[in-house]
Amino acid sequence: MPKLLFLCATVSILTTVGIVYTLLTETIRFFETVSIVEFFTSTKWAPLIEPKAYGVLPLLGGTLMITIIACLVAMPIGLGSAIYLSEYAPSRVRKVVKPILEVLAGVPTIVYGYFALSFVTPIIQWVFREMFGQDVSIFNALSAGIVVGIMIIPMIASLSEDAMLSVPRSLRDGAYALGATRLEVALKIIVPAALSGIVSSFVLAFSRAIGETMIVTVAAGSTPKLTGNPLESIQTMTAYIVQVSLGDTPHGSIEFGSIFAVGLTLFVITLVLNLLAQYLARRFREEY
Repeated sequence: MPKLLFLCATVSILTTVGIVYTLLTETIRFFETVSIVEFFTSTKWAPLIEPKAYGVLPLLGGTLMITIIACLVAMPIGLGSAIYLSEYAPSRVRKVVKPILEVLAGVPTIVYGYFALSFVTPIIQWVFREMFGQDVSIFNALSAGIVVGIMIIPMIASLSEDAMLSVPRSLRDGAYALGATRLEVALKIIVPAALSGIVSSFVLAFSRAIGETMIVTVAAGSTPKLTGNPLESIQTMTAYIVQVSLGDTPHGSIEFGSIFAVGLTLFVITLVLNLLAQYLARRFREEY
């Protein structure tokens, strides 16, 4: 049995090494032709049309815009849901609501994408047309960001609730004995005590939003532009990878290599975020 478990661990490690090796090999070949300075500083991305340009900032900007919108939606709702389930909900309600949240996490992302395109986008268009007299593109970052936020709510809610439930009951009882209300106990005792788990859930959700593919591919469009307007069509790093992977880009070409350069950039970002989550979990952990 120990040998079998060791083999499982080795397979996981070797898979990661293989992924990194593939990304590095193709990326190094790509940067032999394209300047790494241009890649990380240029504001124009057009690897498939003439004149070709390989500045990843528009893709990076679109990815961060989607992620920030998603986190603005998911963090307050997810944390509020976790506080309710942990401190307010009766056990019978918790047994019903939490599985429903987890089912929400299992919905295929392509379904979320068409939900954004066919339901959320028309609402956004109507609101901005009626209230501000402004037309909104059918493909826009706001719709995709909102739905990505809805998708990661269960992750934040579930992980945060687990962290809150791990706080000893004695802390709650002591606060109630001193006359604190249930809301004061939740916000001033439980949340600070479970902060390491809550922050980790935020960072992991942020990482999940950055790597989302199908929602942004369907709802955000494929216009790589560096813009701060969430009502415009943009393109993310994952959406670009999908676009080129489904096309007729020849293997070994510079356009094909750009997929791996973008993929390695995304890999490094998510790796840093996961390391940050582990650091924050250790930094704010409370031992009881």
